[in-house]
Amino acid sequence: MKHANTEPDMKPQPSEEEREAYIQAMTKAAEPTFWGYLGCKMESAGREGVVVTLDAQPHHMNMMGIVHGGVLSSLMDNAMGIAVMLDRPGESTVTSNLNVHFVKPAREGRLTVKANIVHGTRRSVTTESRITDGNGELVAISTGSFRVK
Repeated sequence: MKHANTEPDMKPQPSEEEREAYIQAMTKAAEPTFWGYLGCKMESAGREGVVVTLDAQPHHMNMMGIVHGGVLSSLMDNAMGIAVMLDRPGESTVTSNLNVHFVKPAREGRLTVKANIVHGTRRSVTTESRITDGNGELVAISTGSFRVK
């Protein structure tokens, strides 16, 4: 994942096998949580970023027939959180700020969010994400700050 550290890395990076095992364990642990309730699916995760999808269905809609903003916000928060957890395996992290810009209404169908790390220090990580719809059109963008405990 591309990011600029202002502090030197303190830990050695995990091997690709360790990284894949961590992703699999994380995905399984998330199934009974809000992640699974929403219907999120991990498509890919690597140093270049995280890709998560959601098949937006009627229960994701608001009364106007578009995907609820809370669903979009949660989708981006989840994807950015995964990027942070992969960057900081074994460390406890939590969202401290989430800034969302809704660009276009989303309808039923596949939504794809791509998230990556922008900057990191020993105690905080800044991320960004973008959601596109099935036509590849931009739906929402966000930035997030995560506290590392």
